Amino acid sequence: MRYYPAFMNLSGRTVLLVGGGEPAARKLRLLLKAGARATVVAPCINAEISELAEAGPKTGPKTGPKSARVTLSHRRFRPADLEGQALVIGATGLPAVDAEVSRAAEAVGLAVNIVDRPELSTFITPAIVDRDPVVIGISTGGAAPVLARRIRATLEALLPSRLGRLASFAESFRSAVAGLVPDGRSRRAFWGAFFDGPIARSVLSGDERGARESMLSLVNRRGAKEAPEGSVAIVGAGPGDPDLLTLRALALLQSADVVVYDRLIGPEILDRARRDAERIHVGKAKGDHAASQDEINELLLEHARGGKRVVRLKGGDPFIFGRGGEEVEHLRRHGIAVELVPGITAATASAASAGIPLTHRGLAQAVTLVTGHGAEGEPDIDWAALAGGNHTLAIYMGLSNAGRVAERLIAGGRAPGTPVAVVSRATLPDQRIETGRLGDLEYLVRERAIEGPALILIGEVVALADAAALVEALPLQAAAG
Repeated sequence: MRYYPAFMNLSGRTVLLVGGGEPAARKLRLLLKAGARATVVAPCINAEISELAEAGPKTGPKTGPKSARVTLSHRRFRPADLEGQALVIGATGLPAVDAEVSRAAEAVGLAVNIVDRPELSTFITPAIVDRDPVVIGISTGGAAPVLARRIRATLEALLPSRLGRLASFAESFRSAVAGLVPDGRSRRAFWGAFFDGPIARSVLSGDERGARESMLSLVNRRGAKEAPEGSVAIVGAGPGDPDLLTLRALALLQSADVVVYDRLIGPEILDRARRDAERIHVGKAKGDHAASQDEINELLLEHARGGKRVVRLKGGDPFIFGRGGEEVEHLRRHGIAVELVPGITAATASAASAGIPLTHRGLAQAVTLVTGHGAEGEPDIDWAALAGGNHTLAIYMGLSNAGRVAERLIAGGRAPGTPVAVVSRATLPDQRIETGRLGDLEYLVRERAIEGPALILIGEVVALADAAALVEALPLQAAAG
């Protein structure tokens, strides 16, 4: 770490700003927002800086009574300008002048920032996400300012606009909660439940009056003398790429006490969980069940009854061949609060990775998600009803029964030449996309040695696959001899 991160209190203090153009104006806006007073020195000063100076004194808690916000000096920089300043910012864009400002500031031990010149600066200003009083600074140490701005844009999109109001709301109750809950661990649990709960959501939605009434009732009624209530969130982790987690899934992972996860959950996704969260693997694969469904149900119930915030993390979407419904039913039957968070399912992820539209005018007016594996092998499905044209099939867990699936569909009237694609480990770095024809599906799976997790797509839309995403096409079995 090249720079030590810190936030400076500039309220009521004076900062020297050398420069009168747009870069200086950007710095001045931030300085004034932080409650600083600014002395601007430059031969030419632009209209925005002049307008800020003409705005005159401002009364307020940050700047003090009747304090001038901006003082202008229409001239060149002089070393004597540094006297009495809290820090100095050089924003002229003129190499010689900026270097002079830097040397003069360092000579008197004054912190200096030269815009876009980290080698001349003793401190740098980060890209800022401002949800006052919540402020986030992002820095690349001057290595890639554009990257810092892109990260800021990402965070701006992630964070609620009223996040600052939520922080101020919580601050107004800190003393009351501290008086009722002297134990630090219980207090952290209280606030953790608050920020994840309905009162915080009311503040974020703009209903601060209703939130305050609910908070007063909560504090007066419970205090945190009662043990915190546990909960379970059944969360879809998507196809495996951590960038495809939903924002809600990410938020729950970062607040969870316990994460119960399947075998399809990779380390990159688990890394998004809170570092001190307990992680429990209950992965199930064909013929290898680390934990039975009944055991998983009881595990979730046990931790929730212990007051823990539990995330049950499942690959794809928990309610598409993920048995999430069984877990929800069990928990609700025992009075446990359950939140349901969908995830990107394998059908949409695999199709998008291969550039295949699941529906397309003239080719497919319907799509059906179906399992290729039942409790006792082949599933009890009316394949003939699914064999019609203008229809895309997405087969989950179908590798071991690929031959039987093809036979059933062809017997039901689907043409042997219907295009098929097999997508394994969709969205991950080792993703594979293989294409062929329905009549050769078993041969395709066997000869390409395709391993799960994989999804089979069947239908005319497969012909629209992105050629750049595919491996070399496999010839028909008959042609292969």
